[in-house]
Amino acid sequence: MTYFDHNATHPLSAAAREAWVDATSRLSANPSAPHRAGARAAAALDVARDRLAASLGCPAANLVWTSGATESANAVLRHLAANSTGTLWLSAVEHPCFIAAAQRDFPGRHRFLPVVPKLGTVDLDALSDALRHDRPAAVAVMAANNETGVIQPWQRARDLCREHGVPFVCDAAQWTGKLASTGLGDCDYVVGCAHKFGGPAGVGWIRCPSDFTPSIVGGPQEEGRRAGTENVAGIVSSAAALAERDAAIATNAIAERTAWRDRFIGNLMTALPGTTVIGLDAPRLWNTVAVLMPPAADCRRRWVVKLDRLGIAASTGSACSSGKEKPSHVLEAMRVGEGASDRLLRFSAGWETTAADWDTVLAALKSAAMELGAT
Repeated sequence: MTYFDHNATHPLSAAAREAWVDATSRLSANPSAPHRAGARAAAALDVARDRLAASLGCPAANLVWTSGATESANAVLRHLAANSTGTLWLSAVEHPCFIAAAQRDFPGRHRFLPVVPKLGTVDLDALSDALRHDRPAAVAVMAANNETGVIQPWQRARDLCREHGVPFVCDAAQWTGKLASTGLGDCDYVVGCAHKFGGPAGVGWIRCPSDFTPSIVGGPQEEGRRAGTENVAGIVSSAAALAERDAAIATNAIAERTAWRDRFIGNLMTALPGTTVIGLDAPRLWNTVAVLMPPAADCRRRWVVKLDRLGIAASTGSACSSGKEKPSHVLEAMRVGEGASDRLLRFSAGWETTAADWDTVLAALKSAAMELGAT
């Protein structure tokens, strides 16, 4: 199987696997326990926290371990709702976990910021104008979109919020471990997780202030900001994966992989002229290609089934939305066109993906298109 669904979950990297196996044998004690075995586990958490802090560029004391980005997003919005009576502003293309948490914790007091049509980047002019007239509880803008790979101007949004004294929240789940995380630590709140870049599932984090209100209570862990025994082996494994990815980012690895992606796009549009690449003119992650396939007799799920039978694992968009028969809120916000979601496919590569793998996907798409009568 040629795997192209890394934005949903990236397989465990070799470094992460080795670190996890080692940690499960050496660091099996509860890090809150008073004995030396517990102290060793606690020290390993601190080393991993320092590693993440160095990547993000923030004090290690501002990082809290969680079970994943969804928990982190829920915790951040619950904290903000409990400490403000204002309105939450979030981009119209945020991840479903942010949108659902906003609907629950800010009922009747959240609004969506528009994105530039076709590009999918948050409209900074609209944000700037709104900030001149109102002061929200916070502004949430993701770093990179999970469905389209479009990179958001989060640095400029962060700076605008800082100028107006407004807390800024950034979902970096699709950014961390793919691009350099410099500057993310300057955001007021950042959420992320390990399984998007080769760490294990079940590990996430929040960059937050020291007075963060816990949404999970019942223990003193994480300086009272998140109760529950930490996943020591998973966290140590995540730090190993992050170190591996940051080292690759520092080399020419991204430029090479971007070239593979762009060659695939060019060949695909030549082979299947009716194909549309979402956000083609916007900056995008090197690993992601979201496309509207040519009209065919069947919907996007038939494309996925055909590709699966041809040995390609791809997606119809967000992993948290798959299986729901409803249009993509991301494409709707981008004004791509009514019914476009029915033809949406997402191909997301990983660090171990090769140029030959992109060629394999292209060949499979040509075969699937012929079967579906879309050529």
